[in-house]
Amino acid sequence: MRMRFSAVVWLLFIGSLLGLKSPAHAQTPQTMGQIERLDPALDAVLDSSAKIEVLASGFTWTEGPVWVTDQDNPDAGHLLFSDIPRNTIFRWDPNTGISRFMQPSGYTGTTYYGLEPGSNGLALDSKGQLLACEHGDRRLSVLTKDGGKRTLVDAYQGKRLNSPNDLVVDSKGNIYFTDPPYGLPERADDHRRELDFCGVYRLSTDGTLQLGSKQLERPNGIGISPDEKTLYVAQSDPSNAIWMSFPIAADGSLGAGTVMHDATDQVGKLPGLPDGLTVSESGHIWGSGPGGIYVFSPEGKLLGRILTGQKTSNCTLGGPNRKQNWLYITADSYLLRIQIR
Repeated sequence: MRMRFSAVVWLLFIGSLLGLKSPAHAQTPQTMGQIERLDPALDAVLDSSAKIEVLASGFTWTEGPVWVTDQDNPDAGHLLFSDIPRNTIFRWDPNTGISRFMQPSGYTGTTYYGLEPGSNGLALDSKGQLLACEHGDRRLSVLTKDGGKRTLVDAYQGKRLNSPNDLVVDSKGNIYFTDPPYGLPERADDHRRELDFCGVYRLSTDGTLQLGSKQLERPNGIGISPDEKTLYVAQSDPSNAIWMSFPIAADGSLGAGTVMHDATDQVGKLPGLPDGLTVSESGHIWGSGPGGIYVFSPEGKLLGRILTGQKTSNCTLGGPNRKQNWLYITADSYLLRIQIR
């Protein structure tokens, strides 16, 4: 007990130095925002009385959350998420709160590299190893079990990627990811840019990189349906703020995308744009957009919104006992969660 108490005190001390806040579990959880119910079908996945809990705050710009189940104890686990400007991955543990997991996380250079140099989207491969979309180093990487990083891919047809943003792994281990220019210091106009488009890619298990689509000007968040026949991609373009669905062929290639939902009329009225997303086992799509998290049916119908009141970047599902009964949300300087059904 003594050693555990000391560890908790140390983590809280480090958190105070970083300017981070993790609400005490003994107290009533701090909450924020509200749920907007647009269709009665929302009740099947989200109780209208559910609260948006604040797990921690004081970050610069949170992104890319992923739940990691403890391999030795399925009842336990933790959340990893990126703070892109700080070039850091943080860890949130239900028992000990916030700690620093990795720094640098996405840029290992020695000179200034813009406002968003760190890692963005995070995921786990079939071995439980951490995959990361790295802005500054412009690559997809894997953190091996031995602790060293490997580059999975950093170029397409001999040209460097823009800045990999978000990713999803299918059941066979193939990785789909998006590559907008947001991690480049000057973004789309950066002189270091080598590709003249923003792609959606598939990295197969044999290392082959296939361009799936360049239909979107600013592809961002990405997710896959439970039957792995549909890929969902968000576009963070204020003039065309949409979510699209792409049919996945048997060989993993993508067909022409169709618009699932258009939120352009909400841009400017509410903070944020379509960004990261996740798909539940039921096929429901949870995607960040203007105002918070948009909840879609498997058919793409908007059922409601989790309004955080913040620019909301991403979300993921997870929780102890391998149950996906918590939706973890990264929103501006906050780490949030809400219980789902």
